[in-house]
Amino acid sequence: MSHLTHRQLYLQRLGYDTPPPPTLQTLQDLQLRHVCTFAFESLSTLLHLPVPIDLPSVEQKVLLDGRGGYCYELNQMFLALLLSLGFEARGITGRVVMGGPADAHTARTHRLSLVTLNGERYITDVGFGGMVPSSPLLLDTEAVQATAHEPYRLTLDGQGSYTMWAQVAQQWRGLYVFDLQVQADIDYTIGNWYVSTHPDSPFLGQLKVARLAPGKRYTLANANYAVHSLDRPSEKRTLGSADELLQVLQETFGLCLSQLPQLREALDEMTDRHLDHEKPVPTP
Repeated sequence: MSHLTHRQLYLQRLGYDTPPPPTLQTLQDLQLRHVCTFAFESLSTLLHLPVPIDLPSVEQKVLLDGRGGYCYELNQMFLALLLSLGFEARGITGRVVMGGPADAHTARTHRLSLVTLNGERYITDVGFGGMVPSSPLLLDTEAVQATAHEPYRLTLDGQGSYTMWAQVAQQWRGLYVFDLQVQADIDYTIGNWYVSTHPDSPFLGQLKVARLAPGKRYTLANANYAVHSLDRPSEKRTLGSADELLQVLQETFGLCLSQLPQLREALDEMTDRHLDHEKPVPTP
């Protein structure tokens, strides 16, 4: 299948019959539609499978095989689409700090994109899991910015590093730190190699899945499933069997699992471990 046909298929999945013009409205629509259509998922790293990030492999996996991916896949595919539509854009990288101090100096393992429109610069990101921003963010302001979901903001330090923040339950949480350094393919290759193979990677042997819908975020962290809504408390439950997990992966996250025959066994082991961990410790 030619790259042009891949683009047509990609746009069809996002609800376009013809290529849209390279405008801010298009960028906003594309980002929201993407995070509501394609799941962030780590099935390959759960199963200790390779994660090739050359564009043809990514397009095969996401557009043809019915899978999702993580930042090195989804943001690369999205950037290629933006460039094909005539946007001025390039890839950049960042350090994830979510769940820890916002000034932590973590590994450079997140990929996102910088877009310039009419002289103004925007950050666009479709590959940050459960807290992915659903709208592009204006770079050169520290004002709170509305998105199609929660409010976000960016801050800049004196060394050229920006921090992405999201407002969750009335609290500002740092998500990742990034700069505008030009990246080469080898930079993504090294980051992806770490994320997909290093023993300290939070993805290796772990299941992380997310997809957005209007007003909602669906997340799965191993056996812990949650539906986060903008207008009501989150619903959380533990999925206790491989059957439950497979059903959620297919029905909620829209994933095609037919090419992963080893998945059920991995999910069985994961739920068994979770149940063992949940058992009360007997007292003497």
